[in-house]
Amino acid sequence: MIGLTHYLILAALLFSIGLLGAIAKRNAISVFMGIELMLNSVNINFVAFNHFLHPQFLAGQAFAIFVIVVAAAEVSVGLAIILALYRRRANTGVDELDLLKW
Repeated sequence: MIGLTHYLILAALLFSIGLLGAIAKRNAISVFMGIELMLNSVNINFVAFNHFLHPQFLAGQAFAIFVIVVAAAEVSVGLAIILALYRRRANTGVDELDLLKW
């Protein structure tokens, strides 16, 4: 039987992998992928807590859909910024980008 603990461990592992990817990577797209992993782990927590604590309500699923919508908007704006920076500088390295030196 898969319980709440299993979902929480999965979400913690996924969040840890995303955090490591967001901190350790130098490519802006890899940083965004790490952030998306962290947001997906939060969605797993929302749905798992909702399923095991209050299955009659759909609050966890509603929050998960809201997070997915916000993440989609964040990715579209973030990728547009990354593409603009790449066209301008031909580089997507986070540590080499300085907005004050256009």
